Amino acid sequence: MRLNSLRPGEGARHSRKRVGRGSGSGLGKTCGRGHKGQRSRSGGGTIIGFEGGQMPLQRRLPKYGFSSRKAYLSEEVRLGDLDALSVDVIDLDVLRSKKLVHPRVRRVKVILKGSVSKPLVVRGLVLTKGSRAALEAVGGRVEE
Repeated sequence: MRLNSLRPGEGARHSRKRVGRGSGSGLGKTCGRGHKGQRSRSGGGTIIGFEGGQMPLQRRLPKYGFSSRKAYLSEEVRLGDLDALSVDVIDLDVLRSKKLVHPRVRRVKVILKGSVSKPLVVRGLVLTKGSRAALEAVGGRVEE
């Protein structure tokens, strides 16, 4: 089998509809649009969701949920990822430079996942109770 010998399966591809090519084609004159009416005109039709004047479904249903702006600027980092870094003092700029967080992030929370083996100084990050205890157990400290 070669790229130049590949063919779609039988009946998988249909030829496009060629309208306005004579009455013998079955799509001549009105081109399958019928006579008069809104759908027969060029540019005719309604906007998506229009239900003939009835209140549309998307307006009948209540609003649901919301997206927090704070979540857009926040991320979580695992404690094990911090241990893998070759830096002793960890802050937001270090995490950005090592590509552990997105550049737009302004708030980082360190969660207890993985382990820490060396004393680290964490500056300007939020830590969970468990991650703070694990960090302090190996001699690390947190600076606010």
